[in-house]
Amino acid sequence: MRTHLNPLAVVRNLGILAHVDAGKTTVTERILFATGTTHKRGEVHDGTTVTDFDPQERDRGITIFAAAVSCAWDGHRLNLIDTPGHVDFADEVERALRVLDGAVAVFDAVAGVEPQSESVWRQADRHGVPRIAFVNKMDRAGADLDAAVESIRERLHPAPLVVQLPIGAEDTFTGVVDLVRMRALLWADDGTAEDVPVPAGLRGAAHERRRSLEEAVAELHPGALEEFCATGTLSEETLSSALREVTRDSDGVVVLCGSAYRNRGVEPLLDAVVAYLPSPLDVPPVRGTHDGEEQERPADPTAPAAALAFKVHATPTGRLTYLRIYSGTVEKGDTLWDASAGRSERIGRILRVQADRHAPLERAVAGDIVAVAGLKSARAGSTLCAADAPLALEPPGVPEPVVSVAVESRRAGDTGRLAAGLARLTEEDPSLVVRSDPETGQTVLSGMGELHLEVAVEKLRRELGLEVNVGRPRVSHRETVGRGVSGLVFRHVKQDGGAGQFAHVVLDVEPYDYEEGGFEFRSAVVGGRVPQDFVRAVEAGCRDALTEGPLGGHPVTGLRVTLTDGSTHVKDSSDTAFRTAGRLGLREALRACAMVLLEPVVEVTVTVPEDAVGGALGDLAARRGRVTGSVTRAGAAVVTATVPLAELFGYATRLRSRTQGRGTFTARPTGYAPAPAPARVATPAR
Repeated sequence: MRTHLNPLAVVRNLGILAHVDAGKTTVTERILFATGTTHKRGEVHDGTTVTDFDPQERDRGITIFAAAVSCAWDGHRLNLIDTPGHVDFADEVERALRVLDGAVAVFDAVAGVEPQSESVWRQADRHGVPRIAFVNKMDRAGADLDAAVESIRERLHPAPLVVQLPIGAEDTFTGVVDLVRMRALLWADDGTAEDVPVPAGLRGAAHERRRSLEEAVAELHPGALEEFCATGTLSEETLSSALREVTRDSDGVVVLCGSAYRNRGVEPLLDAVVAYLPSPLDVPPVRGTHDGEEQERPADPTAPAAALAFKVHATPTGRLTYLRIYSGTVEKGDTLWDASAGRSERIGRILRVQADRHAPLERAVAGDIVAVAGLKSARAGSTLCAADAPLALEPPGVPEPVVSVAVESRRAGDTGRLAAGLARLTEEDPSLVVRSDPETGQTVLSGMGELHLEVAVEKLRRELGLEVNVGRPRVSHRETVGRGVSGLVFRHVKQDGGAGQFAHVVLDVEPYDYEEGGFEFRSAVVGGRVPQDFVRAVEAGCRDALTEGPLGGHPVTGLRVTLTDGSTHVKDSSDTAFRTAGRLGLREALRACAMVLLEPVVEVTVTVPEDAVGGALGDLAARRGRVTGSVTRAGAAVVTATVPLAELFGYATRLRSRTQGRGTFTARPTGYAPAPAPARVATPAR
C-alpha cells in the first residue's frame, strides 16, 4: 500500500524564526544531527555550526545571512532555512518567508516573546505562513513554559495549543508528556530518547492539560467540536487531524518545548513539522501575472515551469541563485525565461543546498528549494519560467533603507574595485542601496541599520581585500538671504586693447520664499536704459552667482533680485559684459546681505509602544526635532516630527535601544530650514 500518492506530499519547506539568541541556529543544528545529515553537533559559541558558515557570523556569534539546508525525517524531505534574528537583517527574513510554506517560531523559555519575535511573527502574518512554536531553553534557570505561552497569547494573539507537559524544570528538565498520544518521552544525558508511559505522579496534571487542549481545539475546529459535544472527549486521530487543519489555516499555533542545546525535544519537533505544517500541495496555487492578467500555477511537476529567485550568493567559484520551484520541472541545461529582465537564462547546474556545501542534482521539481549556477542577470525577486508560458510572480518587498554611511577607498587606484565590490553587495542584498551624492561627490551606502552597514563594509575588506574609509555623509547645506540690500551699484569695465567690455547695473536683493521657487529675477528699468537682451544676460549672470554663497560656498536660494537701473556703452556693451556684471554684482550684493545657513530637514514618523512615548519625544527634542502631531493606533503611538537630516544619523539604533527593538520610523525629505547658528553678516571685500 502506498502511503503517499503524490511525492510533493512528503515535502516540507520551512523556516526557523526568532529573536536573536533565542536558539534558532542551535535548533537547526540539532535537527541536522537528529536526521543524520551531520554526525557531530555544531555549537554557535565554538563557531562550528553548519548554517552560520560565514566568518563574520562565527566571529559575532549571530546569524547574518539566511542559510538553506535539506534533510530527511520519517520519509519526508525537509527544506529548512535558518533566518537571522537581528532587526538589521529583517530583509533576509522577508525574502525567506516569501518562498516558505511553514515556519517554526523559537522562543526563549525565560524571556518568552521578545521584541524581534514580534516583528518576525508579524512578517509571517503578512505572508500567511502557518507556524508551530518551540519554547527553547527549558533547562535554564527561570524557565517557565506557562509564562512563555501566556506571553505568546498576549503579545502575538494566536490561540496557543500546548501539546506537551514538561517533565522536570530548569536543570532537572528531562522529558515531556505528549498530550496527543498520552505517552512520555525521557531523554538521557547523551540525548537518546525513551518512549515510556506517563509517570504516575504526572497523570493527573497530564489528563487536566489534555482536557484543556481538547477544549481549545474544539473551539477552533467544527468537526472536533461535534465529536467533543457528542462524546465529551476527542480521539487521538480527531485531535491530530484538527491540530493539522487549525495550524494550516493559521487559526492556532501548536506549542512544543525542549532544550535544543541539550538535544531534548528535537524529535517531537520534527514529528510536529511533518504532522502539522503544510506540504506544497496544501498551500494555494501560486499567483502571477502575464499581460496584465492574473494566472495560477499549481504545484505540479508536469505544469509549465515557474520559479522565484529569492537570494543571490556570489562565491569565489561563481554566482549561485537560490530558487523556489513553484510549478513544473527544471532540468540541468534547460533554458528559462527571466520575466523580470526580459531575457533567456540557461541553467548550468542544479544543487541541493547544505549551507555552504552543495550536492548536484539532475532536476528540481515543484516544491523544491535549490540553488542554480549559470544565471547571468537574475536577481532576488526575478521570476524564471517556461518561455512558452511566461508568468511574473510578485517579488519580495524591499524595505526603504534608514541609515547611510559614506565610503571611499583609501588607495586612489582601488576606486574601480570599490565600485565593483559595492555592485556585488547590492546584487546579493537588495536592501543595500548605493548612490553618489551629486553635491558632495561622496559614494553613499544605505542600509537597514548600523550593524547591517558594518557587516557590508567588513565584507568589502575581507573578501575583496579593499582598504575602505567609512564616515557619515555630509549634508548638503544651502544659503539664503535674511536681510537684503538696495541700490547696490556695480560697474564692469575692461579695456586692455581691442574691443572693451562695459556694463553698469544697479541691483536690489531681498528675501524670497526658498520653499516655493528659491529664486526670482525682475527688471524695473525704465526708458530703455538697459536693452532687453542685456536684461536677460544680467539674469543669466545672477543665476551663475547662485552656485556659491559667501558663508561657505553652498548654493544660494530664497532671494529675489531686481534690476532697477543701469547704463550701456555704445561700443563696449555686450551680452558677455552684462552677464559678467550680473554674476560679480550679485556676489558683491550677497556679501553685503545678512545671510542665513539652511540645512535639510525631514519629516519623521515614529511608531513606538505607548510605554515608550516619553523617551521617544525626549530623544526627538534632543535632536532639534519639532513635533507636529501624535495619535494612538492599536496600542502604539505614532509621532510626527520635523527633524534636521544631520541629526538622524544613528537614530535607528538609538530608537531601537530605547524601545527594545519595537520602535520603527520612516523619514521623508521636506526641504530646508534655518540652521541653529545665528545669521552671519558677510561684509563686502575690500
